[in-house]
Amino acid sequence: MAAAAFACAYVVLERRRAGQALTYSNLDFAIGAMRPSHLPAIALFLAWIVGVATLAASIAGPRFVARVPTKDGTVVLCIDTSGSMRAQDVDPTRWDAAKAAARAFVDAVPSGTRIGIVSFSTGASLMAAPSGDLDSIRDAIERIPPPNGATAIGDALELAAAQLPEKGRRAIVLLTDGVNNRGADPLQASQTIGSKGVGISTVGIGTSGSGQLIPGTNELAEIDEEALRAIAQNGGGSYAQAADAGALSETFRRLALETVWERRRIDASFPLAVGGGVLLVVAFLAGFATGRFP
Repeated sequence: MAAAAFACAYVVLERRRAGQALTYSNLDFAIGAMRPSHLPAIALFLAWIVGVATLAASIAGPRFVARVPTKDGTVVLCIDTSGSMRAQDVDPTRWDAAKAAARAFVDAVPSGTRIGIVSFSTGASLMAAPSGDLDSIRDAIERIPPPNGATAIGDALELAAAQLPEKGRRAIVLLTDGVNNRGADPLQASQTIGSKGVGISTVGIGTSGSGQLIPGTNELAEIDEEALRAIAQNGGGSYAQAADAGALSETFRRLALETVWERRRIDASFPLAVGGGVLLVVAFLAGFATGRFP
């Protein structure tokens, strides 16, 4: 059995050897097959060119504008808890959707951001002073009282502004579904706050013209979009309207980036120098190993 296996293996090897001899019996073909590929040399040459060009570019001190998280960002969320927030045109209710959006905001901000929570209806209440402890802010969101009462937007803005530091990136995000009908004038309050360099963004929740009534009343659950746009303009911010819970949470995630991120000129010299240097070292070592140099 062993002799038969050896014989079979011998026959197979002899046939393979004969095939190889036949393949390279053509001298031109053999020379072409043994000729080294130019691709490694070309790749090394290009690596040297890119490395040198990158180092040269780093010497010029290039700069570019990028969005980076602020180190001292503070944001206060103002959440409407007036009676109209019980309306169910936003599933399951406007109030539930508002709390979910606030949680989405907290989840989206960069580490180090300080967040405060203000709820408002007939008056304004501080649920949580600005803090970098985001778990405590999440707890405060769960303690936001159920919808009841009128809508004191101006009072909420003033209370939120009082929680902000004197300097740094400061912003207020106002969420409401109604018309101011108590307390301070929100337009005047937003002008005063905006003049101090505090950004104000506003979000209207619900569907205007839906015919929905405030539960337990004969009043329409409408959004004063014109006033919300004016408040945002006074604070140099933006206004957005959300008619469903998903859109509202997405709006708050976007605001989490807009309110606590800033545009800053970044010096690209060092990363370019490091990148170009690493590329040249790799190209040199590869060329040394293969005996190929430009």
